[in-house]
Amino acid sequence: MSNKIKCMIVDDEPLAIKLLTAHVNQIDQLELVATAGNPIEAIGLLKENDIDLLFLDIQMPVLTGIELVKALQNRPDVIFTTAYRDYAVESYELDVVDYLMKPITFVRFVQSINKYLDKKTTPIIEQSNNTQNSENESIYVNVNRRYVKVVFKEIKYVESVKDYISIHTLSDTIITKDTITNFETKLPSNFLRIHRSFIVNRSKITAFTSHDIEIETKEIPIGGSYRDEVLGILK
Repeated sequence: MSNKIKCMIVDDEPLAIKLLTAHVNQIDQLELVATAGNPIEAIGLLKENDIDLLFLDIQMPVLTGIELVKALQNRPDVIFTTAYRDYAVESYELDVVDYLMKPITFVRFVQSINKYLDKKTTPIIEQSNNTQNSENESIYVNVNRRYVKVVFKEIKYVESVKDYISIHTLSDTIITKDTITNFETKLPSNFLRIHRSFIVNRSKITAFTSHDIEIETKEIPIGGSYRDEVLGILK
């Protein structure tokens, strides 16, 4: 996305607004346009401003966040922020982007923004009929409390090292605390798990045998339990 994502926060708790504001301000793509302490105030602000993404509390006086969403016409995309799990099923029936449980960590917040970006880029790609795909997307990973952007198409392979993973890109190696199984769920479909400790970017494979995969000069083993599936896909 070339333009900033215009955001608005609606919550009756000032501390919740403060935390979400801090999260928004850490991501360059986001621009906080307005905040509201209740749904009635929010309705007025939504009429006055073009909002792309609404961070919306559920349990509020006068109107709940769910009632507000149902009342809005041409509503922006919504990420619910709440301390209550009871509304999860009903909220997803409204086709919201995500449902964040308070207290909202920055890591979970970033995952939610990535969901929003995934949702917005898909129809753009389909309408333009070009060759772009999910490799053009990215993710932020925590490196010593600093969130670093990693572009999927630049990843060569991912390696598990005890409680950490090493993300080997075209220009660098980025180390973050995560499990390889969890990180695998965040990757697009062109990534392939070939070993309990390795995931490779299929577009970066230069050669392979029945026992290993080569990416440039790096030889990466194919795990025995993965071999049939890997070779079936590559062949």
